[in-house]
Amino acid sequence: MVMNMPVVGKIARIAGPVVVAKGMRGSQMFELVNVGDLNLIGEIIRLQEDLATIQVYEETSGLRPGENVVGTGRLLSVELGPGILTQIYDGIQRPLEVIKSSSGAFIARGLTAPALPREKKWNFKPKVKVGGKVVGGDILGEVSETALITHKVMVPPGVEGEVDYIAAEGEYNIEEVIARIRDPTGALHEVQMMQRWPVRKPRPYKTKLDPVQPLLTGQRIIDTFFPIVKGGTAAIPGGFGTGKTVTQHQLAQWADAKVIVYIGCGERGNEMTEMLERFPELRDPKSGRPLMERTIMIANTSNMPVAAREASVYTGVTIAEYFRDMGYDVALMADSTSRWAEALREISGRLEEMPGEEGYPPYLGARLAEFYERAGRVVTLGSEERIGSVSIIGAVSPPGGDFSEPVVQSTLRIVKVFWALDTALAYRRHFPAINWLTSYSLYLETLEDWFKKNVAPDWSELRREAMALLQKESELLEIVRLVGPDALPEADRATLEVTRMIREDYLMQHAYHPVDSYCSTEKMYLMLKTILYFNQKVKEAIAKGIPLVEILRLPVREDIARMKLVPYEKIREAAEEIKRKLDEQLESLLKGREVAVPAR
Repeated sequence: MVMNMPVVGKIARIAGPVVVAKGMRGSQMFELVNVGDLNLIGEIIRLQEDLATIQVYEETSGLRPGENVVGTGRLLSVELGPGILTQIYDGIQRPLEVIKSSSGAFIARGLTAPALPREKKWNFKPKVKVGGKVVGGDILGEVSETALITHKVMVPPGVEGEVDYIAAEGEYNIEEVIARIRDPTGALHEVQMMQRWPVRKPRPYKTKLDPVQPLLTGQRIIDTFFPIVKGGTAAIPGGFGTGKTVTQHQLAQWADAKVIVYIGCGERGNEMTEMLERFPELRDPKSGRPLMERTIMIANTSNMPVAAREASVYTGVTIAEYFRDMGYDVALMADSTSRWAEALREISGRLEEMPGEEGYPPYLGARLAEFYERAGRVVTLGSEERIGSVSIIGAVSPPGGDFSEPVVQSTLRIVKVFWALDTALAYRRHFPAINWLTSYSLYLETLEDWFKKNVAPDWSELRREAMALLQKESELLEIVRLVGPDALPEADRATLEVTRMIREDYLMQHAYHPVDSYCSTEKMYLMLKTILYFNQKVKEAIAKGIPLVEILRLPVREDIARMKLVPYEKIREAAEEIKRKLDEQLESLLKGREVAVPAR
């Protein structure tokens, strides 16, 4: 809806980030408005007669009743086009680097800048010809936006017809017309390289597909025990200091996705600073190029206005859907949705709505569902079939690590993967601090065939055996607490030693180590197979009368512990060498035992 004359009202009441304006008859829900003499950016969230309730995305101190509120006739939208990659935005898509160059380290109120560079020229290569038939989602041309990502310029959704004009290959900015499409009624639609899309409206697609491919993360505990699919949803809840942010950083760095959208939603400034400093230095593991060439970051720290925090997740997921529509796999990290829910709670309180559990609005679950349901693996719009996906991984920060609080519980009713971060593991410096007994993935059965086909036929058996050992360890530790370890038989004490190896030598992973930070599925398979082979040989040796204490002195145990630090290209040789050494050393122990105890 576009209005000829902007609606101009007056501020009637101010309550923190919420402003009530009168004289706003003719406005529309979720319309962007300019508030006050400073032209602060706001969005209408309630209309009643001529009163409009507006959430303001900037600090409202100094506003006074009687100042003007001017409607723009536009919904809160994002600009989508070449130049969006490598950018660092705030919650409403203001480019922070551009604003910093003009106003310094702090964003002055009322200051804004175009989300995409207007003057920069992009080399456009047409993919259609004049006279061709196109529909919404068809690719008109391509732009090499970065060395890692080819940006596909698409027909906007809802536009179809015959190509009346297509630009020749050459340099154009995002506002120049690169195509004209004549629809069946004879009307001409001009298409630029840039589109605008309302953030609260999901972008359309043809069909949502079943999840069949894993989103590999390079993190052993995730890919082995609790995998996520491309187009899936996952939650990482955990208390302070359990490693939510570092885990999100690892996923953003190593996840098997073409494009990464990282939303720092209400995080502390020092954590976001670490992210902003680390990412430009990181290299894409496949190409060796800077990781930022396929990344968009949305930085909305805890000291920024609370309303912009609420908008930031919608901004991020709309950008993710845009790259999905090009046929790319996109991974979106939201850190953390608890801060987003707190923004909802504050705005709800300012609106004097009836509070729900712990003061959160009653619609908290519905809002979370709306966000996570925008994930999925889909057949995109367009004449030719393209498949893209958006995977959403949200961190949750429950106060005191209490998983029974409303945001965690509402999230768990929606997501399919639960990576429970454990404070006790974090205190023991076991990272990632994902508790293997309380976490789960509902995608395990779905992905079983993929892992059998692409990793190893016995992958599922190894995973089940390792998990059974970890569960057995939990039962044995209860007995140990009551009667001590010496009361256990040799076989059970051997199980405790093997599970300690699984925990320390396999599940623990060093996020900042150049080799251990990322682990391929082949390396995971060989590491786990080696540890379980050790378990099998230990049981056989104990059955033949060799004391456990002698087995634990074998030098090969150190080699198993160091497998995680072996480079990927040498891991197969290392696994075979360890197996050979283990067989030799156990054989030597057995022969020594036979010599020491001659047959009668």
